[in-house]
This record gives sequence, C-alpha cells and structure tokens, in this order.
Amino acid sequence: MPLLARSVQTPLHIHVRRGAVADLGHILADGRISAGGDVAVVVGPGQGEGIADLIRPSLGSADVYTTAGGTVDAALELAAKLRTRSYDAVVGIGGGKTIDAAKYAANRWGMPMVSVATSLANDGIASPVASLVHDGIKGSYGVHIPYAVIVDLDFVENGQERVNRAGIGDVISNISALADWDLGREVRGEPFDGLAASLARMGAEAVLTHPGDMNDDGFVTVLAESLISSGLAMAVCGSSRPCSGGCHEIVHATDTLFPGTGSHGELAGLGALFCTFLRGDERRFAQMAQCLARHGLPRTPSDVGLEADRFVEVVEFAPRTRPDRYTILEHLALSTDEIRRKLADYDDALAQR
Repeated sequence: MPLLARSVQTPLHIHVRRGAVADLGHILADGRISAGGDVAVVVGPGQGEGIADLIRPSLGSADVYTTAGGTVDAALELAAKLRTRSYDAVVGIGGGKTIDAAKYAANRWGMPMVSVATSLANDGIASPVASLVHDGIKGSYGVHIPYAVIVDLDFVENGQERVNRAGIGDVISNISALADWDLGREVRGEPFDGLAASLARMGAEAVLTHPGDMNDDGFVTVLAESLISSGLAMAVCGSSRPCSGGCHEIVHATDTLFPGTGSHGELAGLGALFCTFLRGDERRFAQMAQCLARHGLPRTPSDVGLEADRFVEVVEFAPRTRPDRYTILEHLALSTDEIRRKLADYDDALAQR
C-alpha cells in the first residue's frame, strides 16, 4: 500500500526564551540561516536604536533599517532598501507592524525572513500573512511563512501590558473561528482540514484554561507558543480559516468603520465572545467570558469605546468584509433590529456573570 503524506511549510526554528535578541547572531548561525551575520535587520521607530545596540556584538555585519510599518507603501519602501546588496536573510524585530512590513518586503524579493517578536499582540508573528493598510483599508497579503520565529520574553515583560494581553483575545478567538468553519462544513459542504483545526484549537484551549497571567513566565510561554501554533494552522490550511471567522469579520468591520477602536486582539476576543453568544453555546460563552475578565480584556462594545448603535452597525457590516466566508453572522443574517435585540440580551447575559 502506498504511503500518502503531505508536505507542510513550517519555520525551521522556534525559540521562546529570555535574552534571544542579544543572542540573535548565535541563533542565526546555529540555525544555518546566517553564519556571518550578514542580514538586514528591520526595526520600528520606537525601540530601534536600543535593539541595534543590543545586536551589534553578535551581528556586526548586519545593516539596520527602520520602518514605520503598517502600510503597503512602507513595506514597498523597505523592499527597495533591501535591494541595495545581497543578504542572507531579513530579520524583523518588534511588534506586528514591523514584522508584517518585513515579511512583505522579504517576500517581494524571495528572501528568507526571520520573525523576532518583542510583543504578543496577535498571531501574525508566525503566520504566512502580512496585515497592511492600502488606500486606507487594511488587507491580508499572503507571504512565505518565516524561516524562524523567535520570541524574547525579556522584551515581552518590559513591553506594554495591554499590548501583550491583546494576544490572549486573538488566540481564544480560534474557538469561535473553528465553530464557524464547522458550520461552513455542515451547511455548505466546505472542506475542513483536521490538522489545521487541531493546531488552532490546542493553543486556544491551552490559553483558555491556563490559571496564570502575564506575570507568569509559564503562561507567557504558553501564549507565545499558542500564537505560533495559530500561524502554523494557517500555513497548513493555506488560508486564515482556522483562526478567522465571524470574530474577525467584526474586527475588520470595526477597523473599516471606526478605525483606531481597540487593538486587533482586543476586538477579536470581543467578537468571538459575541459570536459564541449568537451560537447559543452557553458553556463556551461562560468559559470565554471568564477568561477575558480574568485578563482584563474587553467583553462589551463599551469597553472599547463603541456605543451600542455603532456596534450594531459593525455587526451588520461585518459579512461584507469577507464575502466568501460563511460564519454565524451569515447563517443568522440578522436584521438591524434583531442585532440590536441580541446585543441587549448579550449585555444582560454578561451582567449576570
């Protein structure tokens, strides 16, 4: 009988530990990515100089580029700079905007990219997707998955707690996204990838039930690994389906209608909780509500500064952000008045917890 298998793109190396940025040269050499440190290091404007000073002892041959990140234009500007000479790899160090710009720029020229996360805001640190703004609209652009993913717990610890906590919301939103994917399979016969689902679910369940918080290295490590696992789930599936359902339609709708409202992870957690309520899954709703409350994350629209009428507008608009995706929002196809009533019931349900 023939042995059937499939090849899956994954990072060659994953490191989650303290002191990783300072030891970057050795990590790249040991991983056979760059023996001499001849790499392009991409940093954000906030902590760029500090990072540059930290890596110079082990990466003396590196060139350091600063990018504002966040937009396609910034990524293309960075890509043009990367053509000045040949590099072993592009190393993006920082938060989501910096890493996504580095991913996109490296992918443009087919260069290996190493993701070095200094915060845990979302699952973009290991995903084959770059989230960038073009003409005022945030879009998702397919890129090669990073060759290595490194998370420096020292930087995470010293970073903004709100930014890092947001990653919790992004991870647990996988629970809602997977329920939407299963709904798409049942209603529309949509293909379902069990391996991708397993990777997305394991990380979400680990974070959802872990008793620790952001002051606990054990919990932070689980969170980092869960975000990486989400990225791998998307790589296995070939799309963001395992980690993006109605929850992320709400994120994208909020970004479009009311930009600057909350962070990606905060909105993903809120969107997931609301979609779980719409699904009528009381056990999951209680579990997710408790987790978000324990970590001080938003649970109601008012927690992110959205009035009820604006959130109703967001939910009504959300399916238009991903026309090809079937979620609980498309399934219910609620009218404006029905959304308003559901939101009132949702608020009442949270008030009882």
